[in-house]
Amino acid sequence: MPIPITGLYLAIMAVMSGLLAFPAGKLRGSTGVSIGDGGNPQLLLAMRRHANFVEYVPLLMIMFAALELGGSSGAVLHALGLSLLAVRICHAIGLKADTIESPLRAVGAGGTLLITLIAAVLLGIQFIG
Repeated sequence: MPIPITGLYLAIMAVMSGLLAFPAGKLRGSTGVSIGDGGNPQLLLAMRRHANFVEYVPLLMIMFAALELGGSSGAVLHALGLSLLAVRICHAIGLKADTIESPLRAVGAGGTLLITLIAAVLLGIQFIG
């Protein structure tokens, strides 16, 4: 069965993952640090921005696929997908090395958790229903 809506968000998230990975790779090249962060706070920040993305987005993409295969409406999937895109952008911008007190980071982290919980509830309803 095709899953075109999930496929769309997979493509978007793949591009975003690449955009988050690029600064870390560029810094590795310019600093000569092959593994780890070499004590470089800029490299550590770039690594965490990308790592945080890959810690959460793959699970959500699997959940989106299960929702789509289970018959969730396109409107629900697009609402979740666009929301996820927005909060992940907020998180990447808001993640700072010098402070945890960033409104964008809070929106990103809280929004990602909320989207995960909504998707989990919808999957539970599909399973029970």
